[in-house]
Amino acid sequence: AGCDGYTGQPDSDPVPMPPDAAEPSPPAAGFFAELPLLANERDTFEPDGWRPAPGDWALAVTDIVDSTGAIARGLHKTVNFVAAMGIAGLRNLCAPVRIPFLFGGDGAVVLVPPACIERARVELARARGQAARDFGLTLRAGLVPVDTLRRFGCDVLVGRFEPTPGNSFGVFLGGGVGVLEAAVRGHGDAELGRLAAIPESLDDGEPVDLEGLSCRWDTLHSTRGTMLTMIVRGRAGLREVYADILRLAGPDDQSRPVSLNTLRARWPPKGFMLEARARRRKGSLLAWTARVLAETLLARIVLARGKPIGGFDPERYRREIVTNTDFCRHDETLCFVIDCPLAAVEPIRKYMAEKALSGGIRYGIHLSDTALMTCLVTSPADSLHVHFVDGGGGGYTSASRSLKGVQP
Repeated sequence: AGCDGYTGQPDSDPVPMPPDAAEPSPPAAGFFAELPLLANERDTFEPDGWRPAPGDWALAVTDIVDSTGAIARGLHKTVNFVAAMGIAGLRNLCAPVRIPFLFGGDGAVVLVPPACIERARVELARARGQAARDFGLTLRAGLVPVDTLRRFGCDVLVGRFEPTPGNSFGVFLGGGVGVLEAAVRGHGDAELGRLAAIPESLDDGEPVDLEGLSCRWDTLHSTRGTMLTMIVRGRAGLREVYADILRLAGPDDQSRPVSLNTLRARWPPKGFMLEARARRRKGSLLAWTARVLAETLLARIVLARGKPIGGFDPERYRREIVTNTDFCRHDETLCFVIDCPLAAVEPIRKYMAEKALSGGIRYGIHLSDTALMTCLVTSPADSLHVHFVDGGGGGYTSASRSLKGVQP
């Protein structure tokens, strides 16, 4: 995934390993819901909010094969949508238990409770099959218990990033994410890859429950100059790097890629066919296309009027979208998208080049006029909705290529 990579070591910058990190935690269905809240991005660098994952929970990762080629073919929105399918499917499967998840542009990370592990394998197999059948993309997927990862010399520490009440994202340390991703791709431990493998036979052709997954908002256009997508990787100093980048880019509230000025709803939305294919559940594609078009037209009218209907307040919903966006952090990797003034781009490049020389930091940068947003909406009237953002033109995927030494 664009926001990934094998590290094998926990991030030593914000979190010294808890003294009991090597010991599996007892089973806890409410593990994630009971974690301390990290209310903003800076809180994710504080040590007190992280806990070892229970050993009987399982870590799942997905990754789209050749996402670079798919994006070059104009399928960036499809790549983001398929990457979010694993999150939506497993979140719906595990509901009402809250689970941590992380979006990486062309892949995802999800932690599932023990009662859902076997069904999660089936859902991931179905998602892999659906990605190929409906969207023409090859999705890799793997899942393994946290206890197993610990036997391979890494750990899974979890933080609960919750920008608004009830809307949680996961952030991960301990090396487990990177170790598992490498194994699933065939670049890491072969035995771990075998244990994490999801048999093709589990895909029975049934569709994944993707209720709530959509991409109805128009492309987000930069209002300050450019959408800057960055991936930073290093064992220490990520807190300082993030703070300095935001300082160079300007005020935090103006750097968000999603703002009231950038939110636009057009009809029909560009991604309506993605949603129709995902939601049809073996029904008629024509009928589901008509249904999605009708729903999006109604939503467009309600948003345009701006007046509350029942329990739904469209203006409140817009304000919540600005803050209910993901923040990608795991192991030694930090990923983010900001709306950046053009005048700040070169100072940021210079700063990162200096950090790379002196501080053991690796980084990748991608610039675009736009960003894309994929949404997972549980209940807009109850303010339960989260949103995944990727820089336009390949965003995380392109920044990852730069990070790996390939010119974008």
